[in-house]
Amino acid sequence: TPGHADFGGEVERVLNMADGVLLVVDSVEGPKPQTRFVLDKALAKGMQAMVVVNKIDRPAARPEFVVDKAFDLFCELGASDEQTDFRVVYASGIQGKAGDDPNALADDLGPLFDAIMEAIPPPKPDSSEATDLQCLVSNIDYDDFKGKMGIARITNGCIKSGQAVALQQPGGAKKTGRISKLFVFDNLGQKEVQSASAGEIIMFAGMDDIDIGDTLITNEAGGAGCAEPMTPIAVEQPTVRMTIGVNKSPLAGREGKFLTSRMIRDRLYKELDRNVALQVEETDSADRYMVSGRGQLHLTVLIETMRREGFEMEIGPPSVIYIENEDTGKIEEPWEAVEVRVPEEYVGGVIDMFNTRKGELQDMGIDEGDSMSIIKYLVPTRGMLGIRSAMLSATRGTAIIDSVFDGYKPKIAVEIQGRDKGSLLAFQDGVVTSFGCESAQDRGKLFAKAGDEVYKGMIVGTYQRPGDLEVNVCKTKALTNMRSATKGITIGISAPMELSLDQSVEYLAADEILEITPTMFRMAKNPAMGKKAKTQR
Repeated sequence: TPGHADFGGEVERVLNMADGVLLVVDSVEGPKPQTRFVLDKALAKGMQAMVVVNKIDRPAARPEFVVDKAFDLFCELGASDEQTDFRVVYASGIQGKAGDDPNALADDLGPLFDAIMEAIPPPKPDSSEATDLQCLVSNIDYDDFKGKMGIARITNGCIKSGQAVALQQPGGAKKTGRISKLFVFDNLGQKEVQSASAGEIIMFAGMDDIDIGDTLITNEAGGAGCAEPMTPIAVEQPTVRMTIGVNKSPLAGREGKFLTSRMIRDRLYKELDRNVALQVEETDSADRYMVSGRGQLHLTVLIETMRREGFEMEIGPPSVIYIENEDTGKIEEPWEAVEVRVPEEYVGGVIDMFNTRKGELQDMGIDEGDSMSIIKYLVPTRGMLGIRSAMLSATRGTAIIDSVFDGYKPKIAVEIQGRDKGSLLAFQDGVVTSFGCESAQDRGKLFAKAGDEVYKGMIVGTYQRPGDLEVNVCKTKALTNMRSATKGITIGISAPMELSLDQSVEYLAADEILEITPTMFRMAKNPAMGKKAKTQR
């Protein structure tokens, strides 16, 4: 499963189809913050976990320390006595070896599979009768020929190809149909079968209106004597949102295949079929939609996928979602638990950065294995927006940052400082010239290079001071017959900064937007915000 908390919705779905879990930890680093998130979900479901200490072939491996840390983590998460008595297997994935002793690995992964058979309990269905069929849909796939297909694990009963079935949620109406194709998962592919029984994970076709959280039950004899639908998956609520809309920049429509609001709307609502932790809402504007997810990474993965599919979009800066506490009536905001591993000389800069963003220091120490300092903080999610790029710059790219959603706390009344530098804005529409770059690069670092097309208000660089500055990067040298005394002095042009999608999103201030095309990222001042500011003046 993906360990990152932003993809917790995937984890919660997958756990519904499992009998037990393998907790894979690094033989040097031990459990990470994301490990805690995933393991907490598994233990809460009462699952038996087995610890696999991977990369045991690393020279600095310390398996005893890692197993002790894993045991501490189980205890912190309130595991039962049976769960804390976990089986440990040592493995090297790159060598394809495993064993019960770190110094005596077998030549294959056989000991790992044997341990799974011994330590993880088999499925325990209450019934294998056809009328007791209960099958909770945990995922959805799509095939151009078979249509929408549901992926589910049979909890009770059995199912046959061609059987009359119904999809239902507790208290909801039945959606009836027949199973046209039935598959089970075989190695890395699927295999068509005529029947399947309790404990198996199936994929079925024949029902168009499938939703994640539906229960597949029998509809033979009109559904007489059929089982009750199961409780659907409970997915945690989103914490961050962004707007996604039609690209309205002067350079729009040159590259993308999908440009209109209808195309963007259809694609976003189609994503809801598979992405249970995502939410899409209409806004006051007909060409802009509010998309909410579990974190910035969750949303940027969706945006990157759409970009590769050929969409052109305009997205707004990320913002956190506040909730009102029903008991106290106070507004609360999301907080994250952050762990940073960094060389000792950069510790002061990291702590200063967290403190300016209203973080609370939890723990601090040195990892004996690689002499890296480990700093643990609780930080408001809005303080985490844009912190990664700044921290990597402050630590020369050496910081390793892990964060996981911790919970909601009362909102801090003060504003959290974001970016402390302004932007360099293009003074006019045109093509960037090397002569224009020469004078502009003294003001800050440029994102644009000679030959790039720009438009008025587009961000072409980062200013070295707070506030924004318009620069004329399109100006050309005056062609006159005058000669200057300094003609022979040449000025070098610095290479521009190339920002990735993540870095571009982190850079955005509240009054800026990001234009995304299949090949380009362009940032600009939001024209709508500019109009509002003029009106207020």
